[in-house]
Amino acid sequence: MKTLVRDTQLLVRRLFLVVLDILIINTSSFVALWIRFDFSIGNIDSIYISELLKYLPINTIITLGIFWGLRLYHSLWKFASVDELMNIIFATTVSEVVQYIGMKLMHIVMPRSYFPLHLIFMSGLVLCSRFAYRFLRRISNQYHSEGTHRTMIIGAGDAAAILIREMINSSYLDGKVVCAIDDDKLKIGKYIQGIKIVGNRNTILDNVEKYGITDIIIAMPSASQKATNEILNICKETSCKLKILPGVYQLINEEVSVSRLRNVDIEDLLGRDPIETNLDDVMGYVSGKVVMITGGGGSIGSELCRQIVKYNPKKLIIVDIYENNAYEIQMELKRNYPNLNLVVLIASIRNTKRMNLIFEQYHPEIIYHAAAHKHVPLMEDSPNEAIKNNVYGTLKIVRAADRYGVKRFIQISTDKAVNPTNIMGASKRLCEMIIQAYNNRSNTEFVAVRFGNVLGSNGSVIPLFKRQIAEGGPVTVTHPDIIRYFMTIPEAVALVLQAGAYARGGEIFVLDMGSPVKIDDMARNLIRLSGYTPDRDIQIKYTGLRPGEKLYEELLMDEEGLKETANKRIHIGQPIKFDEDAFFEKLEEVCTEATNESEHIREFVQELVPTYHYKKKEGKE
Repeated sequence: MKTLVRDTQLLVRRLFLVVLDILIINTSSFVALWIRFDFSIGNIDSIYISELLKYLPINTIITLGIFWGLRLYHSLWKFASVDELMNIIFATTVSEVVQYIGMKLMHIVMPRSYFPLHLIFMSGLVLCSRFAYRFLRRISNQYHSEGTHRTMIIGAGDAAAILIREMINSSYLDGKVVCAIDDDKLKIGKYIQGIKIVGNRNTILDNVEKYGITDIIIAMPSASQKATNEILNICKETSCKLKILPGVYQLINEEVSVSRLRNVDIEDLLGRDPIETNLDDVMGYVSGKVVMITGGGGSIGSELCRQIVKYNPKKLIIVDIYENNAYEIQMELKRNYPNLNLVVLIASIRNTKRMNLIFEQYHPEIIYHAAAHKHVPLMEDSPNEAIKNNVYGTLKIVRAADRYGVKRFIQISTDKAVNPTNIMGASKRLCEMIIQAYNNRSNTEFVAVRFGNVLGSNGSVIPLFKRQIAEGGPVTVTHPDIIRYFMTIPEAVALVLQAGAYARGGEIFVLDMGSPVKIDDMARNLIRLSGYTPDRDIQIKYTGLRPGEKLYEELLMDEEGLKETANKRIHIGQPIKFDEDAFFEKLEEVCTEATNESEHIREFVQELVPTYHYKKKEGKE
């Protein structure tokens, strides 16, 4: 039914334009003669009138055919621009040339000035008939857009022009574009799409107050992260809601539109440009190989899948215990890479028999081990689960990798493994030690990659903060001075993949996460970017450090030095030597204690990880 209505409306519009053009074609002919003879009908020789009437039906039919062939009846005139203008001029010029030739062939005599006059008036009237729709629509939208939203556009380039035009022409937006900001001195005081450029970035705060701005859109898709960050730091001092236009590639692809705007994320305030990693030069090591990813449905694991499939693995095996996660990445990869040789298996890394069967059947050559329990507070309440899954699970899959001749094994570790104060961090340190020890007794190249917090991952503070803000607060921060290293998921995974290329066995790769960020600052900035004022509209509540939580994380232990790699963002920590035979003997005891749900598991772990320090619970440990 909707399709029928839409088709009927389209047919009516086209018929209306055809009738209008018939009137324009004929009117222009008589007006041209009228002007030629000094604006006096009486001065027009009757021979010209009769000759004109003889040719008018032919001219009308031919012109309508030319207009149709050049798609003057197919454009969406509410989006008419320079392209449509040029098309109209071309169509009317072709029509005039055909009319001139036709009259000559039929021996119809007309004054020489008739043809240019007719072309001018026909072109003008056709242009007016098309652009009048857009003009009236714009006036109508401005009349109806005096809503509550008053928008400032930052940036006065091509992207801003496209965006402003679409916003002005939209009948669905509650509000209007009021002013624009640009740092180019030559643009200040001028207009873009009828919107005045009122000043540079230093005037943002004053103009927000002057014009009663409620919303700010940053339309600088080609600007660096540093420049965008400087603008954001100014904008966050206002109470305006912020949106940002994504990267320059979308401008090149003509994807700039209101629908492409996104809310400003906290990633925009990390104070650095995205980490650039050229994987094309190093990812040959996965091409044509059977690659297995444990925990392949998780935040890191799924991004590993997305990036690895670009480099043509012979087969990609995803192993995950959570079927929903595995299903989602399976569907995504099948949709985007229909020819991918993909195997998705639901399995626990703690199941020795299941792991051996998988290795025996598929013979993986490269393994990325991302399966782990990683939530610090939850693991503090269930410490034995951290050991059973993170340590015992890793030990079992490491043994399988050694037994079945895996070429390279990359363990995903964490900065919480350094001088750990929680059982999750201690368990990951044990995993690093397993990797280091097995590398010395196996043909498999075992390495670990250590990095900090990942923005947007499961359990990250950002989704929590956003949800708390949406609910009206309070936003909970454990301590006003707590700091963390942050990286986006794609950044972390790209560096993991590159570290895998550098692996020779036994290394602990340490990723440079940039400067640490105060969680309190992140919370306050996110509140401001959502259009609220911290401690006034949205309260911040300090809840105290959780069990096992540190004020700051470290990437290296005191004993570890740093060795450079070809990528300045990737370093190699010197392995700390230990008695490997005694380690494995004690490790079996720790795993047995965890399986038996020992209440003293932390004490056993501390014997293996001397740098592990935890707060003893009264009456227990």
